[in-house]
Amino acid sequence: MAELYVGLMSGTSLDAIDCVIVDFENGIELKAAQSFPLSKQLRQEILDLCSPGENEINRMGILDRLLGKDFALAVTTTLTRASIDASSITAIGSHGQTIRHNPNSINDPSFTLQIGDPNTIALETGIDTVADFRRKDIAAGGQGAPLVPAFHSAVFADKAPNAALLNIGGMANVSLLEPPLLGYDTGPGNVLIDSYCLKLFSRNYDDGGRIAASGKINNTLLSDLLSHPFIDKQAPKSCGREEFNDEWCSPILAKYQLEPADIICTLTEFTALSVVRGLALSGRNIEEIIVCGGGAFNQHLLARIAYHSNKRITSSEHYGVAPQWMEAIAFAWFAQRTLKKEYSNAPSVTGASKQLVLGGIYYAR
Repeated sequence: MAELYVGLMSGTSLDAIDCVIVDFENGIELKAAQSFPLSKQLRQEILDLCSPGENEINRMGILDRLLGKDFALAVTTTLTRASIDASSITAIGSHGQTIRHNPNSINDPSFTLQIGDPNTIALETGIDTVADFRRKDIAAGGQGAPLVPAFHSAVFADKAPNAALLNIGGMANVSLLEPPLLGYDTGPGNVLIDSYCLKLFSRNYDDGGRIAASGKINNTLLSDLLSHPFIDKQAPKSCGREEFNDEWCSPILAKYQLEPADIICTLTEFTALSVVRGLALSGRNIEEIIVCGGGAFNQHLLARIAYHSNKRITSSEHYGVAPQWMEAIAFAWFAQRTLKKEYSNAPSVTGASKQLVLGGIYYAR
């Protein structure tokens, strides 16, 4: 009998809501997948909320409900297009939209915050919803991120035990599959590349890395970017727009008079080198890098990672999981783990004091 779950993901790139329907009866079978672009206005409102500003509580409350409605619509639309009845879905796993991630507070308690009201999702879809996966790990002294290495290990460890799983979303994170499992963010993924593609070329992203491939690397700028303290910080570690954003990057870029393509080329090299340095921090003998996330389609970026790492680069598609749906599938898996009361964090990754059942359950019925 099918064991169907829905996974919802909206990442740091703020480009779209990804919705998948997964059957876990015999492994992982992707039954349907859809991506729903965020409106320009909603994206900007979320971006504004990612930085301190006025009237934050009211703005957060409104966006929390609006995103909950958008997540619910993504689910019902995907179900309709796939001709799957909501009553056949066991639960929805929703990551939510991160608006603040501060796991390293010194004087105040650490915290992470995602919005996209799961109560709204549950009621509007009629499907039990599991959400708020990160905060219990934070409460146990962990980073609350990255969470996906536990899923990566479950899916890929037997197939590629000496591989690193590299997810390139807004931020980039790696999972080192050889026991004991390691995983951490390496720094920016697409976040700066996308931002300056929009500013300089009116494009949401660098399709295939073509803009970067047409430019030249500025090594002095690259050195400036690589001096960010997060790049060589030891794990456990995680990051977000709090560290890598336009407010940090623009003053650095302003010191150089560069052609637009050279800026994109250098930002892409920054991502590539931060990934390779991050992998080196593990001290592991890595034979293969399995890539997923939106950055898996940036051929120039992958070529630069291959050049600097001297490793074989393979798409997760080769192992049966489409790279663009990896994280949404992961949160369907997390929902399943929560309902079965099974551990889903990895203390060796996040630094939490113990294994935990993550997530809160929001009943629809």
